[in-house]
Amino acid sequence: MGEKFVVMQGDEACARGAILAGCRFFAGYPITPATDIAEAMSAKLPKVGGTFIQMEDEISSAAAIIGASLAGVKSMTATSGPGFSLMQEAIGYASMTETPVVFVDVQRTGPSTGFPTKTAQGDIMQARWGTHGDHAVIVLYPSTVEEVYKYIVTAFNFSEIYRTPVIFLMDETVGHMRESFYLPDPDEFTIVDRILTKDMDQNTIYQPFLEESELNDEIQPLVSMGSTRFHVSGLFHDESGFPIGNADMASKLMKHFVNKINLHLDEILIYDSYMVDDAEYLIIAYGTTARSAYRAIKLARSNGIKVGLFKPITIWPFPINPLKKLISRISGIVVAEMNMGQFAHEVSRINKKNVPMETVLREDGELIQPYDIVEALTRLTNEHEE
Repeated sequence: MGEKFVVMQGDEACARGAILAGCRFFAGYPITPATDIAEAMSAKLPKVGGTFIQMEDEISSAAAIIGASLAGVKSMTATSGPGFSLMQEAIGYASMTETPVVFVDVQRTGPSTGFPTKTAQGDIMQARWGTHGDHAVIVLYPSTVEEVYKYIVTAFNFSEIYRTPVIFLMDETVGHMRESFYLPDPDEFTIVDRILTKDMDQNTIYQPFLEESELNDEIQPLVSMGSTRFHVSGLFHDESGFPIGNADMASKLMKHFVNKINLHLDEILIYDSYMVDDAEYLIIAYGTTARSAYRAIKLARSNGIKVGLFKPITIWPFPINPLKKLISRISGIVVAEMNMGQFAHEVSRINKKNVPMETVLREDGELIQPYDIVEALTRLTNEHEE
C-alpha cells in the first residue's frame, strides 16, 4: 500500500498506533487533555473486534486493563495528572504481577486540578517513582505526532517483551497538536504478539514467574488465563504465583524486576542526537520542549555557538551512559523542561566532572521559547570565555 500523507492530532495518533500495535481493550475515564484518545478508541476499537469501556473512575480503569491483559488481550488506558495519581497503586500491582499494560499520561499543569488545558512536563518523576516500593519502569516520551504513532507501538512491544507496565508520556501540546506526516505502511512495523494459548491441559502446572536465567535469558511469556491455571497475587510470590514469606525469595524477585530491564538497556534506550559531532555545548530536552531546542540550535549556530541536542525518548531507564559520553567532551549543558528541574536533577547527578550547567525551566503552563534557550547558551559561552 505504501506511505500515505496524513494530517493527524497527537491523541488520535496515539489511538491509531495502539490499535496497530494490537491493542484490543481500552478502559478509561474522561479527563483533559487525554479525552480525545478515549474518543478515538471508542470509535475505532469496535471496528477491529476490540472493546472500549468508560469506567466510573481512573482506579477502576487501571484495574480493568490489568484484568483484560491477564485474560490475553493487549490493553491500554489514557489519563492526565490527577487520574495518573489515582492509577499509581495499580501500576505497582502490574509491576509485581508482571502484567503487560500501557498507561498513557497526557500531562497538564499541576499539581491537583491545576490548568487542565495548559501544557507541562511535571510528571517525569511521578512516572518513575509514583507507585510505592522499589520497581523498574519503562517510560517513553515522543515530541512529534509522527513519533506518537511510532512509539506507542514500541510501548506495547516493550510491555510484551519485558512483561511490565509501560508508561507513555505526552504533554498537552503534543496531544492536541495537528501535524502532517507520512503514515508508514503497517508492514513496516514489527509487532510483538501475545502468546494467547498453549495447548495445555487444565491440570498442567504453569509457572508464569520464572526468572530469565532459567529460560536462557528470555523472560517467561505470559499465557492467558483460561488456557491453563495459574495464580496471580500482589504479594511476594514464588514461580507459580503463590504468596511467600521467605526473605531470600523476596529479594530474588525484587532483583528480577530490576534486572529484566537493566540487562536489556541496549534494546530499551531510545534517543536522538542532533549536530553533536562538533558541539561544544549540549542542550538536553524532550517532548514539546525539544522542538524549541531544534530552533534554538539554528539560532545559536548562526551566532557562532557550536551546540547540539540530546533528545531522550526513553526517559526511564535514565540514559546514563549515552549522556556521560556526550558530557565528557563538551564545555556546557543546558537542560530545558516545563517543570522545576526534574530531569535536570538526574543530569546533575551524573555530571561528575561538574561541567557548567544552565536550566531553562517553566512551570506556568506556557511553552519554553527558543530564545529562552539561546539566552541560557549565551550565558554559558560568556562564562566559558571569562
